[in-house]
Parts: sequence; C-alpha cells; structure tokens
Amino acid sequence: MLTRAEKEVIIEGLKKDISEAKGIFLTNVIGVDSNNTTALRKSIREAGGKLIVTRNTLFAKAAQGTDAEGLLSNLKGPQAVAFAFEEAPAVAKCLKNAGKEHEVVDLKGGLLDGKELSVQECIAIADLPSRDEMLGTLLATFNAPISAFARVLNAIAEQKEQGGEAAPATEEATAE
Repeated sequence: MLTRAEKEVIIEGLKKDISEAKGIFLTNVIGVDSNNTTALRKSIREAGGKLIVTRNTLFAKAAQGTDAEGLLSNLKGPQAVAFAFEEAPAVAKCLKNAGKEHEVVDLKGGLLDGKELSVQECIAIADLPSRDEMLGTLLATFNAPISAFARVLNAIAEQKEQGGEAAPATEEATAE
C-alpha cells in the first residue's frame, strides 16, 4: 500500500511528464512477461519517451487541469501510459510493433498537441515514417533535379569524347 507521501511524489512526477510530453498514448502491458515489458520500455526510451504503469486514480489526479484530463480521467481496468518527449510517431510505432508480438499491447487512444486522438488516429501516427526517413526523402527530392542535370551534362561530355556530335539544339535555341 502506498503512503500519501509516495502518492504525492508519483502525482508530481506524472504532472511533470504530462506537461513536458509532446504526445501521450494509452496502452496495456498487463499479461506481457517482464523481459518483453523491459524490452518495450527500452525501445520507448530510445525513441525519446517513457512508459508508466500506475493506478488510474493517480493518472486522473495528475491530469487535472491539463489537456490530458479528458484522456486520463475516467480510465477503467489496467492501463499504461506512454509519454513521447521527442517524436510522438516513434513512440506510437514502438507500441504498434509491440502489439504485433503481443496481442494484449494495443493503442487505445492518445493525445497530441492538446488534441485527443482516436485509436485509428494513433495507428495512423504510428504508420508515419520517422523524422530521419522524412528528411532523407526531402533531401532526395531536392537533389533529384540537380542529379538529372549532372547526368545530362555527363552524357553530353561522353558523347563529345567519343567523337559524336552533340545533341541537336531545341527549336527555341535555333530560333534565337
């Protein structure tokens, strides 16, 4: 049994996590063995998050007066809360991947930028590519025209080296 002082410490820690989190996700880890739960906690920690399991009443008291109040106030049954302090999609992806391995782990809802999320929205966020993948795609998009131009110049140079004539000029260039 927790003493009142221990409960206050937990509530203060939860309040701090709620205020600092960019995203909050509800899930369940009851029924998952300790080794797999530890692995899940580690993957969430590496993604810039934290997984907490405690009493629902403590979650509710910590959420009073915050954006998470609606999400955490009326919890029933065993719950775990994952906080995303860096990238919310990365933490959601960890939970979704754990759900593929263990049937009891699933996304039950969430909160992102003060907006409550449905289960479908949480899954959609989990399906987003990581920040590094998105930056790589953006960089490739920026580099595509430059790369194409470099290939054309290289092809013209190779054609001239082989003694062939340069490609015929376009109609616009000959008109000038």
